[in-house]
Amino acid sequence: MPYINLQITKGATRQQKAQLVKEFTESLVRVLGKKPEHIHIVIQEIDGSDWGFAGELSDDDQA
Repeated sequence: MPYINLQITKGATRQQKAQLVKEFTESLVRVLGKKPEHIHIVIQEIDGSDWGFAGELSDDDQA
């Protein structure tokens, strides 16, 4: 049972999330031969103020 926990900053549309789920599923089917019905994907959206990289919060460049 493949399980993907995808963490992204907030702002993706429902359509974008659906595309991510579809494409990750297709990749696991193609690369690992897994059955789509056994693949679980969880998308967690995180506030930019709770996500940091390169020494800064990711929402600092949006101000």
